[in-house]
Amino acid sequence: MLKQVPRTSGSNCYLLNSISPESQKMCLRFDQTTRRPPYRRSRILARRQLLSKIQQEIEAKETCDWLRAAGFPQYAHLYEDSQFPIDIAAVKTDHDFLDKDLVEPLCRRLNTLNKCASMKLDVNFQRKKSEDSDEEDLCAISNKWTFQRTSRRWSRVDDIDTLLHRSARAVGEVTTGVHLASAALTGRYMTAQESRSTGDLLDLEKDELFPHLDDILQHVNGLQEVVDHWSKNVLPDMPNNDLSVGKSTSLPFQSTTQITLDFEGNSVSDGRTTPSDMDRDGASLNESEATGVRDRRDSGVGASLTRPSRRLRWNSFQISHSMSQSIASLQISNQSAVQLNLLQKFSLLRLTAIMEKYSMSNKHGWTWSVPKFMKRMKVPDYKDKNVFGVPLIVHVQRTGQPLPQSIQQALRYLRSNCLDQVGLFRKSGVKSRIQALRQMNESSPENVRYEDQSAYDVADMVKQFFRDLPEPLLTSKLGETFLHIYQYVPQEQRLQAVQAAIMLMSDENREALQTLLCFLSDVNSVEENQMTPMNLAVCLAPSLFHLNIVKKESSPRVIQKKYATGKPDQKDLSENLAATQGLAHMIMECNKLFEVPHDMVAQSRNSYVEAEIHSPTLEELGKQIDEEGGTYQMYIESLLQNLQKEAKEKFKGWITCPSIESTELTYKKVGDGNPLRLWKVSVEVEAPPSVVLNRVLRERHLWDEDFLQWKIIETLDKQTEIYQYVLNSMAPHPVRDFVVLRTWRTDLPKGMCMLVAVSVEHEEAPLMGSVRAIVMDCQYLIEPCGSGKSRLTHICRIDLKGHSPEWYNKGFGHLCAAEVARIRNSFQPLIAEGPETKI
Repeated sequence: MLKQVPRTSGSNCYLLNSISPESQKMCLRFDQTTRRPPYRRSRILARRQLLSKIQQEIEAKETCDWLRAAGFPQYAHLYEDSQFPIDIAAVKTDHDFLDKDLVEPLCRRLNTLNKCASMKLDVNFQRKKSEDSDEEDLCAISNKWTFQRTSRRWSRVDDIDTLLHRSARAVGEVTTGVHLASAALTGRYMTAQESRSTGDLLDLEKDELFPHLDDILQHVNGLQEVVDHWSKNVLPDMPNNDLSVGKSTSLPFQSTTQITLDFEGNSVSDGRTTPSDMDRDGASLNESEATGVRDRRDSGVGASLTRPSRRLRWNSFQISHSMSQSIASLQISNQSAVQLNLLQKFSLLRLTAIMEKYSMSNKHGWTWSVPKFMKRMKVPDYKDKNVFGVPLIVHVQRTGQPLPQSIQQALRYLRSNCLDQVGLFRKSGVKSRIQALRQMNESSPENVRYEDQSAYDVADMVKQFFRDLPEPLLTSKLGETFLHIYQYVPQEQRLQAVQAAIMLMSDENREALQTLLCFLSDVNSVEENQMTPMNLAVCLAPSLFHLNIVKKESSPRVIQKKYATGKPDQKDLSENLAATQGLAHMIMECNKLFEVPHDMVAQSRNSYVEAEIHSPTLEELGKQIDEEGGTYQMYIESLLQNLQKEAKEKFKGWITCPSIESTELTYKKVGDGNPLRLWKVSVEVEAPPSVVLNRVLRERHLWDEDFLQWKIIETLDKQTEIYQYVLNSMAPHPVRDFVVLRTWRTDLPKGMCMLVAVSVEHEEAPLMGSVRAIVMDCQYLIEPCGSGKSRLTHICRIDLKGHSPEWYNKGFGHLCAAEVARIRNSFQPLIAEGPETKI
């Protein structure tokens, strides 16, 4: 036992008077009962100072992370380059377009960095090599700053304007700055020649000689055209689009009994059809009949006879929640990747300002990412699971949609047959039948049938699907923020706070949430079931927020939380109430939550408009050729030549990543200001090159389950055409429309075949649906590899709209690999029957 040493008042007074006030507090804390030797006190103080310094460095790192995420990467770069402290007044001037409430969070964080700079803290933050933030860091919301690619530094536009005025004084050109890479901002995507430099000295000189002069000139000259184009899409008085195309070539799928190669527009499939879901649902995609409306059918060719069940067609759900063209243009699903990246930065800034003003918690602002000190868990591969307990991003990688087909079918069954059931989602189902439904989903998800099933059993199974997700539908990062919005934020500001939080959600969670909210809104619209938004929220909020449950660290399995006193504490009651009120509010406002706020667009000035990406016309494609008098023929010929060159050089410089379905998946960063990567997939196919080309060119309905409609708008020559097609999306999200210029070659050396395609604008190709995707690069190289086989290489870079760069990095490569695998699987492999014999 240690004996206490009595202290006299004199000795205590001498000790306290001999040290600083800050050290006095430390001594009173650590020396309440015993007097410690001086050397021990000095060790404690030194440790406290070290911990304080480490804490300040962590705070500086988190501040820099927030600055990058909120659209202020220039200040993070300046701090890391030891160029702090900076003038806060100049910062306010650079961002005079922002409201005062939005500037305050920025100034607070810059003051933090000024303080850290005065303490001379270590600023050499180690960023992971795997972090995909290089391109995202190039987006600043202020047009007073620009990023110089050659020096990898941010600089004020005033300096570049001075250089520009000196260079263009004879012309008297008035210039403005750009704060995003011009190729992404002006809606022009890089050509294959531009994005894949040859590495010659000539290319180097082009890149380094006045690197921003062309950017700024192009920005100024094209800005008015971009604004006009955007205005036509947003204004409600735009002319109505008619689906019928005047001189388009009508090329429906043809029936043939023999397989023939016809690259001029005929299909190889047989003509057997079955009633489509479109017919059963009683609604078509458009009122007028389109050319080449595709009914899903088995072709009788190869593996297509044994393919899984067709993709769910749920057109009535899509139509009931569709928007007018003027409103649809401001839906999240209509934003380009660059636009969404910019909007997420504005949303983080807005949400930070709101939460710091009203929330009682300090866990907002820059702690959106998982803290570094948390134990990193080994991510399971989920190969043994099909439906339940699988992350939504894994479903995206497998099928292209965040919700499994069997869960979508369950929602459709409930919406079509059970909305009049009293107490839907409130009344419990039978546990044994629910378990049988779960097992049916897991064992054979492609063969699930819900006919004659109890509505309450199916509804309970849907609740269990969301409850069993490894992370809540509202996400682990933002779940607490959603609760705090409905706990502390005034009612009149909740909508904009929730809109900002939804914008920051991962794409797969946001899409699944939108589908569920629209479905619950339809449930609420039927009075017979007596399920008001609040009743639905009481039943579903615990499953969506993962309330009152805990999870084992080694398993995603949820366990009901047990309380020591037998009842929940005040914090849990408050969270449950906030979750219930929040979900009820989201159900009632489901059509507004996924809109881009008008004031956010207005506040972003021209940044949002510039970030929209547009398809060029044929004439504009020709202008992208360096030669004078360039034509679109020269442009597409350059694409073919570049593809041949890359194939000859064995595709050097690509980064390999894990793939699926025995395919080879690689990617490369293009570096043109648009954060989307260029993906490449290779696979061996059991067919000669000409047959594979025909399968890709004319028989997409045999391998793409999302293929809905198509038409040839214009035939330019025997091997070149303007082609329009529509791909389905998970309901109620809008379908996506593509208009591409594509050309192919079959007379290449060594029996190779090629197909290249890029998006173009064509006056006779009106929008079918409400979203037009942009094909920036799409190429197929088919090489013979002996024994009637081919090696198919697919290169792809597409902005599907409505997805962030993070979604493309995580999921788009897997979708490309799955597409190529489906092409391969559409051919019947040669299987030798009978026993093996020795020769």
